[in-house]
Amino acid sequence: MKAYFEESDIRLDEFEAICKQSADLADYPLATAVQKNIVIYDGEKLRGMLDENEAVIRAEWIRCLKDGPGVFVIKGAYAETAVIDEMTVVFQQIVAQEKASKGEGGDHFGQNERIWNAIQKPCEIAPELFIEYYGNPFLALASKAWLGPYYQITAQMNSVKPGNKAQSPHRDYHLGFQNRATTAHFPAHVQVMSQYLTLQGAIAHGDMPLEMGPTLFLPFSQQYEAGYLTFHDEEFRAYFDAHKVQLPLEKGDMVYFSPALFHGAGENLGTTDRIANLVQISSAFGRPMETVNRSKIVEKVYPILLDKVEQGVISTRLVNDTVAAMADGYSFPTNLDSDPPIGGNVPVTAQQLVHEALGQKRPLTDLMQSLAAHAERRTA
Repeated sequence: MKAYFEESDIRLDEFEAICKQSADLADYPLATAVQKNIVIYDGEKLRGMLDENEAVIRAEWIRCLKDGPGVFVIKGAYAETAVIDEMTVVFQQIVAQEKASKGEGGDHFGQNERIWNAIQKPCEIAPELFIEYYGNPFLALASKAWLGPYYQITAQMNSVKPGNKAQSPHRDYHLGFQNRATTAHFPAHVQVMSQYLTLQGAIAHGDMPLEMGPTLFLPFSQQYEAGYLTFHDEEFRAYFDAHKVQLPLEKGDMVYFSPALFHGAGENLGTTDRIANLVQISSAFGRPMETVNRSKIVEKVYPILLDKVEQGVISTRLVNDTVAAMADGYSFPTNLDSDPPIGGNVPVTAQQLVHEALGQKRPLTDLMQSLAAHAERRTA
């Protein structure tokens, strides 16, 4: 593998060859069907296998996500859909509360109803329901299969209104949230590795026939190594539009897929809302070994750095490298209610605030106030 992907590495013909593969049911003996290259499992059948065959199930899901089509569905993942109905009521209560306090508004994909942090907010209202809903064995099993133990779950409820248009095809968090120029700075092996840091999933909170626009997928597209650079390209989007697939879902179904799979929500041509809880599970390996109080580092270093900048005795490179060591350069994790993305998919970082302060020659007290407000916005 090359150190960095270049324009010459982006080949639609290679992408097409990968996406022309076909999933064979014989490769997934625990599955009940393969439809449109999506592997289908029967939740009732799997529930009877959990105690003695968990490792076998996990191994099969790993093959599907990594070397197979990259997406599978568990039909009837909840034995009793009353749990889904109860959580839907809680979601609606949260939406009503947030509209009352914040006013009407959509999310970054249109005039939908979105609940950020749909794991903590319902827990605060209905902790007993939390056990029945988020304690689902398939949520844990899929997470453990792809990420190993010590994963962490986040979730965002999305209610897509009738008439809301389809999303553009994309990949997901982490690099799916960055623009192409930023992504190009990441080494090739990091771009490939990033898909192993998260797992995407969705829980259907109602029946989703095709006219309601369940998620569109391009099976096998997660295998294309340079894909985080290509989903922005019109020719790749055109290929997606010509070859995308989707399956109807029923209340209580789950779908899991690689974050590197090209996908996008479909257009809701139905007459009712399409409600799903989008689960995003993260690996434990994205965390540093030590807890560091970076605010204290900024407090000590910034006055010296500012003085050197004002005197013109420090290079731009040394400024940039020092700021990278002293402040957090990543937008996540954050509270997307109070710290939403501005003009893109990612909120401002502490490093950006330090650079802004240096550029404007602002005193330390101003910067510390900005950083304190930034930290407060990010708190759930």
